[in-house]
Amino acid sequence: MVDLTAEMAQLLASLGPARAGQARVVQLVAASSGEGTSTVARELARFAAGRARRPVWLIDLDLMNSPQYAAVAGDPARYGALGRATAASPDGSAFFTIQPPAAGPDGRPWRDSRYLIAHPVGGANFWVTRFRREALIGDQTAHVMPTGDYWNALRQHAELVVIDAPAADRSRAAMTIAPFVDFTILVVAADGADGTGPASLRDAIHAAGGQCAGLVFNRASVETPSFLKAFLP
Repeated sequence: MVDLTAEMAQLLASLGPARAGQARVVQLVAASSGEGTSTVARELARFAAGRARRPVWLIDLDLMNSPQYAAVAGDPARYGALGRATAASPDGSAFFTIQPPAAGPDGRPWRDSRYLIAHPVGGANFWVTRFRREALIGDQTAHVMPTGDYWNALRQHAELVVIDAPAADRSRAAMTIAPFVDFTILVVAADGADGTGPASLRDAIHAAGGQCAGLVFNRASVETPSFLKAFLP
């Protein structure tokens, strides 16, 4: 794995200080699949957790696959061992809805928040979520919702919330939650050759009511393409 420590230090510093008692909530997204967004999001959360006074949460918007959970669980030497799962919602809110709803053994509808759990990673300062796909019944599906309730609740219990959003070429989840997070950060792979996708995504985030804070060039040791120099302020 490429060492992104320097990039993560710069990215974390660029976010600025959080409001007292309020976590910063940032999402990372790419225009196209395969740009390395999940790696950048995971490394940012890991780096921040090692320096934070309060917990850092890594939230995976790819609910049906939970790749962040799989990656963290698969590399305990790097991220730390997973602890016991707990509810991922501090107040019963959720950023998604399950349709059609299902009833529990008591006959009452299952709350959406019951489908999302979180594990501490290597201690109490780093948390990663997992969607309980195995709890879905029949044709139930999960839909990310345009609501700030969950993010506002989690702000009270964390220092930083890092959201890994699916690429815009396969999901509109990033646009759906953009108005409810503090910043959206775009990710572009080292071998990207066209600025059309990132620029269009930036415009879509703004049109949705979100704030695009900047762009992370996910690279090893290559020069910044000319289109990125024009894209960045």
